Amino acid sequence: MHRPRLRIALLVLAAAAAGCDDGLPTNPTATLPDAAGPSAAVEAYAGRIRIGVVPAASSVKVGATGAYEVREKGTNTLLLSGAANEVVTVTRGTAAVSVTSRRLQVVCTASTTDRDQRLAAGTAAGFPTAAEFVSTASCWRVYVGERPLPIDTAAERVYKNQVIAAGQATSAALWKTVTLSQNQPRYITTRTSGAQALSVEPPVVRPLSGQVLIAGATYRGTAEVRQNSAGTLAGINELPMEEYLYGVVPRELGPVTYPEIEAQKAQAVAARTYAHANLGKHWSNGYDMGATVADQVYGGYAAEHPTSNSAVNATAGIVATYGGAMIDGLFYATSGGRTANSEDVFSATVPYLRGVWDAPAGQELSGTTALLADLRNPSWTGAYGGFHSLHRWNYRWTNAQISCVVGDFANKPVGKVNAINILARSATGRVTQIEYVTDAGTFVDSKTAIRSSLQYINSSGVPTLLPSTLFVVERTTDAAGVQTGFAVYGGGNGHGAGMAQTGAVGMARAGRTYDQILKAYYTGIVLEQKVGTRRDGVAPATTSGTTDPYDCTSA
Repeated sequence: MHRPRLRIALLVLAAAAAGCDDGLPTNPTATLPDAAGPSAAVEAYAGRIRIGVVPAASSVKVGATGAYEVREKGTNTLLLSGAANEVVTVTRGTAAVSVTSRRLQVVCTASTTDRDQRLAAGTAAGFPTAAEFVSTASCWRVYVGERPLPIDTAAERVYKNQVIAAGQATSAALWKTVTLSQNQPRYITTRTSGAQALSVEPPVVRPLSGQVLIAGATYRGTAEVRQNSAGTLAGINELPMEEYLYGVVPRELGPVTYPEIEAQKAQAVAARTYAHANLGKHWSNGYDMGATVADQVYGGYAAEHPTSNSAVNATAGIVATYGGAMIDGLFYATSGGRTANSEDVFSATVPYLRGVWDAPAGQELSGTTALLADLRNPSWTGAYGGFHSLHRWNYRWTNAQISCVVGDFANKPVGKVNAINILARSATGRVTQIEYVTDAGTFVDSKTAIRSSLQYINSSGVPTLLPSTLFVVERTTDAAGVQTGFAVYGGGNGHGAGMAQTGAVGMARAGRTYDQILKAYYTGIVLEQKVGTRRDGVAPATTSGTTDPYDCTSA
């Protein structure tokens, strides 16, 4: 079986699995390490966020753990009521709706052929068209052109002249007030009993008690189902920002594995900052952010834990800014001992994303050369995140395996991979350009994309994203010196820019506070209290058997 191609653009890597204990919030209080007043960057915020927990589906099941109401967004019309743990299914369809408007009658014809030709021509000319049979006259009224009520004689005269100029009517055409049944798009909310409610605007579940349910998962706030930009449905959880963070922090830095409160606080501030900086990212789909690593991992109510909830409460509203602007608070699992400059892995140079040694003062390695040597023969114990399983890692490929991996990147069979050459490396040790020399030619890749082109083979035999771009690579040979494949020796897990989550844990264990942790990873930042209101609904201005040894079709 042909292995699927894997192309991953990764901004955030989760660290450890979260604990599953439910923790109820207390009144949040926060102490600001910086005395500076709020900048312009923290002014436009309403305190709520919309998460696309089901980004695309043909139907979405919603409900609540307690009694609830389903209301139409905007009009607030009650559509349905539900009991605890009862779910309704929302779909998108059409329904016959009576619509009264002014329509321009161009003819009443007994010929269905004439009727159809006039309707087609009117539609092609860009006018709304309709037809209705008049039994008393045994003819079809054909309408080309439509205007809303009330009657506006002057506007109707101008419109009629436009229809005439387009060759779709004569001066004998006349306006009529007409009521027609039309199929129009509607949200259809259906109970298990079969009862349905139709709405023009999205249905919203508002719990009278308990939490909302979306596709079987539990969330605070409200549940909404609406059409996305692709024409399918999105299940959206809208809730206060701070309550959203209750479901993010434990999924990004598991409090059972990593209970250190200062690290949890640092994660809370980084996650809050990232959320604020990315409000409106997916506004064309009706929500701010998704619930996966493409944005931030969000587990909802079931993911909450008392430790991480406490960290969110203790830092309530605090965000990181640089030069008066909200930072893009990137974070990842572990650095391998040294973080990356933003331009080492991405395209832009960001002043607060500077590479730093992820170790206590005096325990750093002597430089990049020493760091690369330690990847091959690990002995350094000074890194804050040195306890992480991917602080150091290594993988091997056979000739056949590396041929398949590089062939997947090249999008064609490449035969033997004769060499893998590192063409450029950053000052922080990250590989910034690499080339694969093969029988089919030479292929080049750069920066964080290298993690996808040089995938390792996991224990299940599946090509998998390389943990980081901090690595060295070498040919492997047999006793006779004949190439058998390649080996890679690396450090860290994630893109490497910004805060290393397990490094933050190591700092917390060493007695550093959350603000000290954040300022160690984000150069020159200021911590501020988020204030102000955001205008709701406006996107903020601101991602088989074969004899060929290089055949990649066999599993």
